[in-house]
Amino acid sequence: MDYQPGIIRDGSPMENLEKQLICPICLEMFTKPVVILPCQHNLCRKCASDVFQAANPYWQSRGSVISGGRFRCPSCRHEVLLDRHGVYGLQRNLLVENIIDIYKQECSSRPLQKGEHPMCKEHEDERINIYCVTCEVPTCSMCKVFGAHKECEVAPLQSVFQGQKSELNNCISMLVAGNDRIQTIISQLEDSCRSTEENSQAAERELCERFSALGTLLEEKKTEMLQRIAKEREDKTGFVQALIHKYKEQLEKSSRLVETAIQAMEETGGAAFLMNAKQLIKTIVEASKGGRLEKIEQGFENMDGFSVNLDHIADAVRALDFETDDEFFEEEEEETEEEAALAKRVEGKDGAPEPGVPIAGAEAHSGS
Repeated sequence: MDYQPGIIRDGSPMENLEKQLICPICLEMFTKPVVILPCQHNLCRKCASDVFQAANPYWQSRGSVISGGRFRCPSCRHEVLLDRHGVYGLQRNLLVENIIDIYKQECSSRPLQKGEHPMCKEHEDERINIYCVTCEVPTCSMCKVFGAHKECEVAPLQSVFQGQKSELNNCISMLVAGNDRIQTIISQLEDSCRSTEENSQAAERELCERFSALGTLLEEKKTEMLQRIAKEREDKTGFVQALIHKYKEQLEKSSRLVETAIQAMEETGGAAFLMNAKQLIKTIVEASKGGRLEKIEQGFENMDGFSVNLDHIADAVRALDFETDDEFFEEEEEETEEEAALAKRVEGKDGAPEPGVPIAGAEAHSGS
């Protein structure tokens, strides 16, 4: 058997294999026994015998006195020389025969192609033409008459075919409708997923904006309070620096008076001392009386008034949470309470309806 890779690549594997198992003489699948020629081509033994007989008309049988004959291979035209045994002297190709058996088994197990009519496995020459209602399988007439279904109830194949085909059609319609519903649900779920993504992104943006605004507000408030602390510091330090300057001036004047008084004390002459002593004493007394400058109060330097307690704000921040739709739940509770009150009024305390409360169906009953 020749291996032709160009043929193998075309079509399905089984079709390609079938092409390789075609006899070039009868153009059918090889019929066993299959003989292989010296040129490695294969022929059915019957076809090889026909070609040999046509090429050697005087060769009658293996018992003939003619020593042999010859013919040409129909595939490659190679001349094949035969001995006195004729085509029976050619070697059988058991490999090809085994491949044919395997191919036929594979074909019998494959599903039928469109348009092919199935044959009965028990009676190979009989078509499947009736339906066994008892066993719920299609079968042939021979199985009903002589076979395994002779005691079973049967029905025309066409009627069962139409019924089951209609049932299958209904099932297909149900599946298609179910698939449509599933596809609709999938689309709705996908839309819901997209909406969830968009809404979550919008909520995240809003939350970030709110916290950014809150952070900006806190930063502005912090700047404002820092400015107040800075102003208070400048006012107090400025006041203290002014006092220091005044005290320094007073100290300088007092130091000069001390020097003048010491020089006066060094004067030995009484007249000269007395001429300046009275005025000097007066000046020192006045300086001591007028030297009482302003002082700062105790705790002047403290900044306790600028301490801030942020614990309640921190607690409020920790307690931050998303708003819930309380109005929706309140409306539902109100509706439930109204319905319960209405039912209670209708039933009354003892289970009977209260006077003046209409009962559904009462008017229709009275009208009838």
